[in-house]
Amino acid sequence: MHPMPRHAALLLLLASVVLAAQQPSSQPTAQPTPQPAPQPTIAADAPNSDTSYIDAQGTAHVTRVVPVPGTISTPAQLVLGHAFPDQGPAQSLAERRSTTDEYTARVRVVWSRLCPVQIVEDKIAGVPVHIVSPEGLPEANRDKVLMNLHGGGFNSDSGSYTESIPIASFSKIKVVSVLYRLAPEHPFPAAVDDAVAVYKELLKTYKPEHIVLYGTSAGAILTAEVAARMKQLGLPLPAALGIFSGLGDFARPGDSSALYSLRGLSGHLDPPTSGPHSPDYLAGTDSKDPVLSPIYGNLHGMPPTLFVTSTRDMLLSGTVNLHRAYLNAGVDARLVVFDALTHAFWYDPMLPESQEANHIMADFFVKELGQ
Repeated sequence: MHPMPRHAALLLLLASVVLAAQQPSSQPTAQPTPQPAPQPTIAADAPNSDTSYIDAQGTAHVTRVVPVPGTISTPAQLVLGHAFPDQGPAQSLAERRSTTDEYTARVRVVWSRLCPVQIVEDKIAGVPVHIVSPEGLPEANRDKVLMNLHGGGFNSDSGSYTESIPIASFSKIKVVSVLYRLAPEHPFPAAVDDAVAVYKELLKTYKPEHIVLYGTSAGAILTAEVAARMKQLGLPLPAALGIFSGLGDFARPGDSSALYSLRGLSGHLDPPTSGPHSPDYLAGTDSKDPVLSPIYGNLHGMPPTLFVTSTRDMLLSGTVNLHRAYLNAGVDARLVVFDALTHAFWYDPMLPESQEANHIMADFFVKELGQ
C-alpha cells in the first residue's frame, strides 16, 4: 500500500474535525452564569451633586439634583414625591392592558362623581364609541360635538373616559370618544382609518364648523394624523383641534424623550436608541410619511389648534416642535406649558392643575365653536 500523501492526510484531518464539530456533543453544554436583575437605586446610591460630561458626539452624560418647585400645588408636589423604581423588567402587553383597564375603570368613577355625565356605549360607522353627554346639555349645544381620540400608547385605552368626562362636563357639549383599533394587532393606518370613518359619519349630522377633534398622548398624535388625512382626502376640516402632549415626527425623537419617563424624572428610562418611535404602531411605514408624521406634510389651512404639555413631559419636545411647525404654516396655534408636571397629568382628577388644564381645553373648544 502506498503511503498517503501529506496534503491528503491534512485534508482528511480537517474534514474529521469539521464533522466532529457538527455532531451533537455527549457532554453537557456549559450554561452561562445567570446575571442578577438590576436593582433599583436606593438613597445611599443616589447622586447628591450635579455632574455633566459632553462626549465628542455631543451626547450629554449628566446627573441632576432637581428639587420639587413651589410653583405647583401641594397635591402635585406629593405626586412628584412618589417613588417609582428606576430598574426592573418592562411590562408585557397583556400586563399593560390589564393595568390600564383597571386604572381606567377606577378613574371613570372618580371623574363621574366630580362631573356628572351620561355615558352610552354605541358604534358609529362600525367603530365602537363612548357617547358622553353632560348633565343639563343646553339646547344651543345639541348641534355641536367634540370628537375624542384617547391616549394609551396606541396599544391600550388609558383615556377614553378621563379625556371625555371632564371635557363634556366643563364645555356642556357632547363628546364622542372613538375606540379605534389598537396596535400591534392593527398598526398604522388602522386607527386613522377608524377615526376618519367616524368623522365622515358625524358630518352627516353636524356641520364641520360645529365639530372639534382632540386627544391626549397617542390620541394627540392621532389628532394631528387624522387632520392631515382629512386634508389629503379633501374633507372639510373641523372647527378646531386639541393636541395635548403629542408629536408629529416619528423620524426624529426629541430631547425630552431622553430626559423623562412616563412619570417624569421618576421611574425607569432606557437610553435613547436609533430608529423610529413606536415601531409596533409604524409596522414598517416610512417614518416621514406625511400622515404618520404630519410635520413633513403641508400644514397650511389647519384649524385653530391648542397644544398643552408640561416641563417634565416625555413628549414635551414633540408637542412644542409640532406647535412651531403649525405656527410656521400660518396656523392659529396656541401653546400652554405647565411647570414641573408629568405626561398627561390632567388625567388625575385630584390635582388642581388637572382641573385647570381641562377647563383651559374646554374653554378653547367652546370659544372656537362660537358660543
